[in-house]
Amino acid sequence: MQSLCNSWEFTPQFSIDFANGLGEGESVRLPHTTAELPLHCADHHAYQMICGYRRTLHIGAQLQGKRLFLQFDGAAHIATVYVNGQETITHRCGYTAFRVEITDLVNYGQDNLIAIRLDSTENPEIPPFGFVIDYLTYGGLYREVWLDIRESSFISDIYITTPTTDTARVQLTVENRKRCTATAEILDPDGKALAHKEISLTDSTDLTLPDARPWSTEDPFRYTCRICLFREGVLVDTQKVLFGFRTAQFRKDGFYLNGQKVFIRGLNRHQCYPYIGYAATEHLQREDARILKEELCCNAVRTSHYPQSQHFIDECDRLGLLVFTEIPGWQHIGDAAWKDQAVENTREMVLQYRNHPSIILWGVRINESMDDDPFYKRTNAIAHELDPSRATSGVRCIVQSSLLEDVYSYNDFSHTGDNPGVRKKKTVTPDMGKALLVTECNGHMFPTKSFDDWQHRQSHALRHARVQNDAAASGEHAGCFAWCMFDYATHKDFGSGDRICYHGVMDSFRNPKLAAAVYASQGNKNPVLQISTSNDIGDYPAGVAGTTYAITNADEVALYKNGLFVSKLAPSEFMGLKHGPMAVTDTIGCLLETQEGYPKAKADIVRKCLNAVGKYGVTSLPPREIARVVWAMLRYGLTYKDAIALYGKYTSSWGSEAVVWRFDAIKDGKVVASVTRSASTKLHLEVTASQTTLTEGDSYDMAAIRIRILDEFGNPVPYAQLPVWLELTGEASLVGPKVVTAEGGMCGTYIRTTGKSGNAQLTISTGQTEPVTIDFTIA
Repeated sequence: MQSLCNSWEFTPQFSIDFANGLGEGESVRLPHTTAELPLHCADHHAYQMICGYRRTLHIGAQLQGKRLFLQFDGAAHIATVYVNGQETITHRCGYTAFRVEITDLVNYGQDNLIAIRLDSTENPEIPPFGFVIDYLTYGGLYREVWLDIRESSFISDIYITTPTTDTARVQLTVENRKRCTATAEILDPDGKALAHKEISLTDSTDLTLPDARPWSTEDPFRYTCRICLFREGVLVDTQKVLFGFRTAQFRKDGFYLNGQKVFIRGLNRHQCYPYIGYAATEHLQREDARILKEELCCNAVRTSHYPQSQHFIDECDRLGLLVFTEIPGWQHIGDAAWKDQAVENTREMVLQYRNHPSIILWGVRINESMDDDPFYKRTNAIAHELDPSRATSGVRCIVQSSLLEDVYSYNDFSHTGDNPGVRKKKTVTPDMGKALLVTECNGHMFPTKSFDDWQHRQSHALRHARVQNDAAASGEHAGCFAWCMFDYATHKDFGSGDRICYHGVMDSFRNPKLAAAVYASQGNKNPVLQISTSNDIGDYPAGVAGTTYAITNADEVALYKNGLFVSKLAPSEFMGLKHGPMAVTDTIGCLLETQEGYPKAKADIVRKCLNAVGKYGVTSLPPREIARVVWAMLRYGLTYKDAIALYGKYTSSWGSEAVVWRFDAIKDGKVVASVTRSASTKLHLEVTASQTTLTEGDSYDMAAIRIRILDEFGNPVPYAQLPVWLELTGEASLVGPKVVTAEGGMCGTYIRTTGKSGNAQLTISTGQTEPVTIDFTIA
């Protein structure tokens, strides 16, 4: 297909005159947002308008006799297409693609005018609109537009399923198929043909590959199916589809991929970005999938609450991320016409995404809506009709709901920090014979900002750990999608006072909060070690730390105080996780023996007393601990002065020099990561660019830049709310303001190419750090 992402004009006020070529518009490229918004306090009215897009399209005389189609991958939200002033089609969903044939509408050998009237308002006639919504819905031609040129006979659809891990079942839809034949080949990544067969134009055809390499989360191997269409022996069309050999089944006890039980561990993802809303390039879409898989070590993602970019889903295919995708909507169900549109949205979703091996589940209910059996019988039926190979579900916030689908998906917000992470299956679903899947947890139950105090950030992380742990350990849950990947902008009815939902394990720029380490630590590829507290005494109420945690994928963690070995941490709870957070309950360890010369029995009892004081504080000791302290003092002749001295030296450290704590993560007997915590005044910037070589061409390219302020030991500094200056020179433009604030010691920005090749330089600086400069090449 030919990209049509360049050379558009935009107007915030559509008119028929504009569709007829009169007046002027702003020059834009796609993806495009109707309005760039500030990070905080974004006004949802700003992107809502009846706007217009147009561009000229030259159709060569040599294309006469061909079939010509325009394809729009995403137009938010009601799009009417005009060709040379003639109205053609109206599409009423901002989250699915649509096509319009222009064969008989264009002038050959001439320039033609393509125009779009785009209603980006929250029009209550279509999903997801009609009531309040807990996310911004933005507007614009925010995905790509294409020209598709075909012969009079052509392949309009290819549907591939894999009923077994060595069989590909191919079903074609061919336009004008009279006197046509077709062949199918399975190609390996090098283009070598491994199987070849003439296939039916009316029924499905099986191709068998006995030594096929299955697609899985650990080895997402893909093949290409190449279909050649012949008319009277002449090749008229060739289409290729990437696919994977894999089976995906939900059973009553969980999810099975290729016959092996897999616990689904993932996060929910919105498709929005700071400033640009939905209008993200292919690179940014793929980068989010990479972050989920490689940084957060998830094996799954839910595309809440709508179908998302084909680039994002393709990257999930490539990386091995399981996907639960669903129709647009949020709680509200509209009238009969609204429901008809939701059914149409279901049809479009399934047809457009059903060849992706990563997709394992169709969401055919409006997220968190009430039961409506007549309505949901229709959405469920059309999904099963168009794709019998996949299970259906629908996300609920209610228990014992009418279950028409194959999987009971439930937003389980029952965990409050000190109770079980998930509800028991029998209390949730009316059908114990079908799978149960947690589709949201935490989120609004415990909003957490990157600059919250350490206790809040630790509790946030532990809540994620508890829910994931209990869901995995129950044996009753197929998996758990937590809410959510990153913070996001929302309407006035939700979020904090700045209209941000601080529900993410990352901030809006995809910088990790502490909770992100809970997910990262479930992987084994890279060492992970995060300490839940800065070990600064002034951050503890009354100097009492309580229980803190090391979040790691190591076997154990060795703790040192001022260079002296203290103790080793090991997993003791969260045993349902591959690697659960390790509690730091003993900050004294062997020091009483090595530094005070205490015999073991005396050291053991005194250590227990001091650790109890460190956990509860002097004035809040439980009676049993008070009794232990009294017994120890009497047994070993310790005076009150002795007790105060020990407390000051080993527990409080109040009034003494700052302690240097070191945590060494040990894997297979070797130190693989180390964290040092101590007072620091030396700050520096850590700047990570998603790419430094950008490509100009069919559209502009972008890079995401994540910025963190770290101390001299490499730790994030969450209270460093510093201004950050961004200076860009060269052949790129900055997206967003030139001065931003490091919130929780973190922030970010984006750069965008401008249509020229060359170089660009971005310099990031603060008043307390050395500047950092990143060089970009634009090809």
